[in-house]
Amino acid sequence: ILMILILFSEDISMEQYIFDDGNGLWYERCGDYYVPCLTLPEEKPVGIWGRRYRRWLKEHRRVTYNEMLVSGTLSDHVAKVDRQAEEMLDRLIQQMAELEGITEQLKADDQMAWVGAMNNIKARAEEIVGGELIYAHA
Repeated sequence: ILMILILFSEDISMEQYIFDDGNGLWYERCGDYYVPCLTLPEEKPVGIWGRRYRRWLKEHRRVTYNEMLVSGTLSDHVAKVDRQAEEMLDRLIQQMAELEGITEQLKADDQMAWVGAMNNIKARAEEIVGGELIYAHA
């Protein structure tokens, strides 16, 4: 009976955090259990093209999306595609405006014609970027 009292009076405490050398993960004590301390990498801010591409991947390339999400490479990849799309859009708008003769002189002479022409160019350039880079990207 004395031995049982000693066992119960002994303070059995578990550490709050432990590290598992086998898998390289930290674990946090929650009640009587240890739960892995898992966090997702922070997502980089992306523009409209990155958000569209991420949505397209999630809907049409689920396996690729999940593999990249689990490995932590999704955010970097989406940010890269977003940057490429923005650069392509800017380049296309500039080239189309030059080819169609949309100049600063037209802007000074007839602002409404310039705005209409630039909106038309921007819409066509966005269609090209979406079709060639975002929705056809594998």
